[in-house]
Amino acid sequence: MTTQIALLRAVNVGGRKPIAMAALRDLVAGLGFTDVRSLLASGNLVFGGAAPTGAALEQLLAGETERHLALRTDFFVRTAEEWMTIVARNPFAAEAARDPGRLVVMFFKAAPERAGVETLQRAITGPEMVHAEGRQAYIVYPEGIGRSRLTNALIERKLATRGTGRNWNTVERLAALAGGG
Repeated sequence: MTTQIALLRAVNVGGRKPIAMAALRDLVAGLGFTDVRSLLASGNLVFGGAAPTGAALEQLLAGETERHLALRTDFFVRTAEEWMTIVARNPFAAEAARDPGRLVVMFFKAAPERAGVETLQRAITGPEMVHAEGRQAYIVYPEGIGRSRLTNALIERKLATRGTGRNWNTVERLAALAGGG
């Protein structure tokens, strides 16, 4: 059995795309996955199962969520092993220790191309720092996310891939929930 972590994009944020976590847990359990747990109301799931994995699992979850819960959103799935690697490779450990709420990991559908990352780096007009690695990017917002011009829309446009972000507190809590911390 593989432990999976699934992130839903932009649910229960500012009244947009409302979904009850209990209904989502029930749906995923009904698909045959085990030990389904959620964290916060922002669409974070941890569960076990054999197959499918990766993009096939993302498509299955998105399709079933739309069909049964009338919610259309993207899912971003990583195995617990992949998640622990993401935690271990954090290039901004000092920033995470100092203010974990200002470090965000963006999880992407596809790994951005190097040219896109360089274009994003050049587009940064504030003190933000970005390090992209694989299908995620670590982003430090020293002055906070709310007023930053480094928005999700800008990041996705420059990197040519869809994503969803979680602050470092949530990343670590999901690691612990998945059994790695």
